[in-house]
Amino acid sequence: MILLLLQYSRIWCDKMAYYNLSDPDEMDKARAHLKLFQIPTESEEQIGFVTWWNLKFPDVLCFHIPNGGYRDVATATRFKKEGVVPGVPDLFIPKYRLFVEMKRVKNGVVSKEQQGIMEYLDHVGYRCIVGYGAEDASRKVMEIINDERGEI
Repeated sequence: MILLLLQYSRIWCDKMAYYNLSDPDEMDKARAHLKLFQIPTESEEQIGFVTWWNLKFPDVLCFHIPNGGYRDVATATRFKKEGVVPGVPDLFIPKYRLFVEMKRVKNGVVSKEQQGIMEYLDHVGYRCIVGYGAEDASRKVMEIINDERGEI
């Protein structure tokens, strides 16, 4: 996805400033250090998707449901009392009654809790997709939107 490539290019440039890029050996060291072909994190993919969404549909609300992540015990206990439910998808787009669960392109796994919540949401009339990366999520969302509009 272009937005993600731009983001990674910025990181590339920031980190490469520490190396003499005119020296081939230094360039090899820089590449090894940066692990250029590392798979983007779920968070990076979600940022890419939300950035794309906000550019493509600036007047349609898409918001993050901060359910996951690692927290200290006190915060986790308070969140549970406040109604946090494990497995709720990452994003919600109310206009299309659509939940989006983001995963990494490779090795992204839907947990049993996530699968159960998505089955429940489907049963009560919402749509749920799992996007394996920003590009996959945007493609699946566009398929739903085009289907709703009657477009091919």
